[in-house]
Amino acid sequence: MTDHLTAWAECAESVAENGVAKRTIPGAGASLVRVAVPAGISASRHSHAHEQFVQVISGSGVLETEQGRKPFSAGSVFHFPAETWHAAMFETETVLIETNLSAQG
Repeated sequence: MTDHLTAWAECAESVAENGVAKRTIPGAGASLVRVAVPAGISASRHSHAHEQFVQVISGSGVLETEQGRKPFSAGSVFHFPAETWHAAMFETETVLIETNLSAQG
């Protein structure tokens, strides 16, 4: 059974070699992921089999999609339908919250 109230600090943290730290709250049809990205990190062009929303809590950078390159900052929200490519460059330390919806199929 999942707790109805969870604090990010209570979620196990995984840290990649590049310093990107993630904490995940799994659900039956979606998951929330808190992502802390160090300044100067780039996420190369990629896509997901699932739909994704990303809210920028703090920080700034540049998002690249088929629509071009656009700056982002705290308060920005990204929406990526399944299989939509995107890339990003993080100019400052950035905190994101991803909502990942389960792939339909």
